[in-house]
Amino acid sequence: MDQQELRITAALAYVDLKDEEYEKLAAAVEQMLQYFSKMMEVDIKDLPPTTHALVRENRTRPDQALPFPDTDSLLENAPETEDRFIVIPNIL
Repeated sequence: MDQQELRITAALAYVDLKDEEYEKLAAAVEQMLQYFSKMMEVDIKDLPPTTHALVRENRTRPDQALPFPDTDSLLENAPETEDRFIVIPNIL
């Protein structure tokens, strides 16, 4: 990434840097780009997608509707109800 691209990117991100900070940023960006190019060399075509490097299974659970035994006590806490529905005031 050349200096002009770096300055444009910083301006788009609303980052105001001094000239010496651009030099440090340029070195850091170059290091990241080298790291990313090294990552492109790794063969990942047979690897399944994961959400975390150490988790082997999906962390979500299936949605299940479970009955709640005391809905009447919940509805008693609502400020206003109508036919077992909670009334929500109009905002607009």
